[in-house]
Amino acid sequence: MKTTIEVLDSLEKNRVHESTLDILANTGVMVNSALGRKYLAEAGAEVDKNTNIVRFPRQLVEECLKLAPKQFKLGARRPGWDLEMNGGDCMLVADGEATYAVDWPSTERRIATMEDWLIATRVLDSIDDIGVYWAMVESGLKDGSQFKLVKYWRHLLSNFSKHLQDVINSKEQAPWILEILQVVFGDKQVIREQHPLSLLLCPQSPLMIDKQYTDAYLAMTGWDIPVAIMPMPLMGGTGPANMISMVIQGNCEVLSMLCLVQAATPGTPVIYAPVLAAMDPHTGLFSGGAIENGILGVAAIEMGRYYGLPVEGVGGGTSQFIPGIQAGYERVLTGFMPTLKWPDLIVGPGLVGNSMVLSLEQLVIDVEIFRMSMHAYRGIDTREGNWLNDVIQQVGPGGHYLSERSTVQAFRNGEMYLPNLGYRGPYLAWKEAGGTTLLQEAHEKVEYLLANYDPLPLSEEVERELGLLQKKVELTM
Repeated sequence: MKTTIEVLDSLEKNRVHESTLDILANTGVMVNSALGRKYLAEAGAEVDKNTNIVRFPRQLVEECLKLAPKQFKLGARRPGWDLEMNGGDCMLVADGEATYAVDWPSTERRIATMEDWLIATRVLDSIDDIGVYWAMVESGLKDGSQFKLVKYWRHLLSNFSKHLQDVINSKEQAPWILEILQVVFGDKQVIREQHPLSLLLCPQSPLMIDKQYTDAYLAMTGWDIPVAIMPMPLMGGTGPANMISMVIQGNCEVLSMLCLVQAATPGTPVIYAPVLAAMDPHTGLFSGGAIENGILGVAAIEMGRYYGLPVEGVGGGTSQFIPGIQAGYERVLTGFMPTLKWPDLIVGPGLVGNSMVLSLEQLVIDVEIFRMSMHAYRGIDTREGNWLNDVIQQVGPGGHYLSERSTVQAFRNGEMYLPNLGYRGPYLAWKEAGGTTLLQEAHEKVEYLLANYDPLPLSEEVERELGLLQKKVELTM
């Protein structure tokens, strides 16, 4: 019996769907990409050339939902690390795009550097609970010249070997990224089959599809690159001020972009991935630790499952700028609920301060929270061999179970969770060992990972080809 949670029943999910269809058909979405409007018009959408408003007939939305595949894999360079979407597993994705980092042990905030990005990327690759790359901090390379772009990808591929999920910033970057993928993974057909890269597309709230990132993605059509559609409405700001209407708007934004993607290339793999978040009423800013984020995260996962799509959920934020008590309880409360809904992927660990500040210590703490949440999700194993009526009767009144074979088996088969972080022994033993705090222990784990982990290297041939590609892009500058 698995532990689960529900915030929307079947009738409510149906009503969200019907409300979405009504809004898309009558209000529509502003599509600022001319190429996107062209694809949608050809697919049967109604395009207002004066306002760029696109209205989506019900039949178009439902047909595009059918076109989106319900199962596919996200490939990886590391053998055995392909992720099956809708395959029943849940994998962590570290939070991304911070602009600051927390120094140890001062906990002072400073501007993040490329070195922070490299270290974070290597730590992500070393943790088996994390299966998908996000750039945890700004590297300073992606938004510059094409030369910097190739340099970014060389460093990335040298330090991370699992699935890559990233953003393409301009259509001019598309041919270079595709060439890099071919050097590392194989020809176009291999890339179409293995999906080593997925891209993020973030419709702008409320109800807009931008030009820059949409055109960049459309420059890669024909390569079957999976796309995670991630609008980020802010409740009371760029989204309506109650939770159910936030679910509706987020759903509108996901489905409008899904229609555009399917109109451009039918059958493109899509991941349902809205980030529905609360606004701090005191500041008007995103509130990373708001309890509403956890509830909205569950609702978003439920709607993705309603459509049978793979889902990338979000959970585990905090408004606090350093790891500590507030960060701990906010991350548990906002992360535990979405994890119990069991999306294919869940974004969250590693950043504090409303996802603006990198803390590698927080990252390893968050991974432990996820492991415990996974154990809770598995619930109670009620298979026939676990009821132990005979053992209870054999031990009888006043006995104990320490010497029973079933007790040993429980520890070995995962019935009892064995923590990887934190202290649970006697007080005196803890004091005699130095009274290490959780944060100190997390820092020691980070240091251990950096000292003892070597990423999967690229082959000499691939390294040589990437070097030649970097020289080639220099000649175009």
